[in-house]
Amino acid sequence: MAKTKLLLVEDDNALVELIRWNFEHEDYSVSDTSDGEEAILLAKETLPDIIILDWMIENLSGIEVCRQLRRDESTQHIPIIMLTARSEEDDKIRGLEIGADDYLTKPFSPRELIARAHAVLRRTRPALAGKNLKFGDIEMDIVAHKVRRDGKSITLGPTEYRLLKHFLEYPSQVFSRERLLDTVWGYDSDIEIRTVDVHIRRLRKALNKDGKIDIIRTVRSAGYSLDKDAV
Repeated sequence: MAKTKLLLVEDDNALVELIRWNFEHEDYSVSDTSDGEEAILLAKETLPDIIILDWMIENLSGIEVCRQLRRDESTQHIPIIMLTARSEEDDKIRGLEIGADDYLTKPFSPRELIARAHAVLRRTRPALAGKNLKFGDIEMDIVAHKVRRDGKSITLGPTEYRLLKHFLEYPSQVFSRERLLDTVWGYDSDIEIRTVDVHIRRLRKALNKDGKIDIIRTVRSAGYSLDKDAV
């Protein structure tokens, strides 16, 4: 099972190491930056499962980072927990109104932060908290590594399985071929961009047996998404 990806945006090096150690112990994959502008770029490039965002960071404030991430279609659904030394109620309300999913005031215990992260993920990305991913009549058992559609078993190659898993984790979101190449094959891959189309066709063929409706939508000049209304 793939690790849950955490983007940590914090400029206190000691706190970064403390948070990193505790979340890696919980089997998270942690990346970090102290720069608000870089945080936005990293969020768009890596699509983390959750972001822990300090209010006071370099270049852009955490509030502005949160605002920009919520305005961007590719990042607007990523859960965000804000960290801050500000304890006033107005600041907490402001952070939540901007789009943060939770708010934790410094100092805090790593155990509480981890518990809050788990709780936010259960609310916003329930698929990460369970063993199955579901969309329409498609179900993926990520522990047994099995896929079914309408109760019938479907055989997928490793790449098609990873593609489908990514779509199931982010239903209805449109992903460019470049983004899928980065996510499914990896940043260091030398595979040509048109290879994505080949594997999408293979995935469609496997999913659409017995006259099933094609739920992978092709968005002209944009990419692909999992969509119940696709034809």
